[in-house]
Amino acid sequence: MFVTVSRKSLILMLGIAILVPVMIAFLYISYSVTDASNSAQTEQDFIKWVDFNVSYEALCDTMDADIASYGTDSHCTWINMLAYLATQNGNNFSGYKKKDLDALIQQLENGESIENLTQNMKYYPYYQEAFSAVLSEYIGEYYVQNCDEDPDEPSWERRYGLKAFCPIGGDFSFEHYKDFGNSRTYGYSRRHTGHDLFGSIGTPVTAIESGIVECAGWNQYGGWRIGIRSFDKKRYYYYAHLRKDHPYTPVIEEGATVKAGDVIGYLGMTGYSTKENVNNINVPHLHMGIQLIFDESQKDGNSEIWIDSYNIVRLLQKNRCEVYKNEEKGEYVRRYDFYEESLK
Repeated sequence: MFVTVSRKSLILMLGIAILVPVMIAFLYISYSVTDASNSAQTEQDFIKWVDFNVSYEALCDTMDADIASYGTDSHCTWINMLAYLATQNGNNFSGYKKKDLDALIQQLENGESIENLTQNMKYYPYYQEAFSAVLSEYIGEYYVQNCDEDPDEPSWERRYGLKAFCPIGGDFSFEHYKDFGNSRTYGYSRRHTGHDLFGSIGTPVTAIESGIVECAGWNQYGGWRIGIRSFDKKRYYYYAHLRKDHPYTPVIEEGATVKAGDVIGYLGMTGYSTKENVNNINVPHLHMGIQLIFDESQKDGNSEIWIDSYNIVRLLQKNRCEVYKNEEKGEYVRRYDFYEESLK
């Protein structure tokens, strides 16, 4: 049986036959491009670099303002204040003036919110996230033992303020200077990605922040070293060149939890050797580094973010954990216990 098809119908059928595959191909390409774009966006959806240029003066002033306004309607965190200032000055704190911070504080006390003040600031979210990664657990509520009334049954005193500690314990002396980025040649030519604190062998080293021990052992560059990750996983603290023969205190083992201010080891001069437990550093010092991690792909390799911590250590000298030597154990320990909510 033959079916007669008009010329008009034939043209329509041919058009459909040609158009449908084209539309399918177009939709497939569009989907692929969109999917690739979304994937690329996902890959780019975390911070790749941070230059921490905040001056010591700005750290001190914003910390004091944060603590002073805590519990009031005008309270603003030092991180938000620093992000506001960085947005205004292009992250150049070399010309920092307290009057700029005072002007911000005045607006907050007059009823303005930091959200309203920054809603049209394009780069404020970046600086807010970047500075949060650096400083988010340095100021807050914490509890410390009060032994003044009854040393045998100390009470717990609730406080708000600086709860991160200087990495050198007690009243032990040390010297340091701005050395981030200086050249290093052992093994290969590279930049110094940490901060050196010079002191005597055996000086107690204390944890800056509470966290989990991710590594403890020998490394030919750092000698005996400890790596501690903050609970929010944004910061990795690296303590290196610890003492020969007795680098750590018993609290240190991989997976262990340490509290801010705990004595974790002892300053030394190990490292720069493929052979374990060797003093091959010329001057006793603690190498302390702070690495920022916005994505786990940045933990190791070429995408690591290490920041200049010189001004952070200067600030933390305001909060040194009192330590003493427990003769029975032969170890230095903290004198007063410490607790914060993140330790739950």
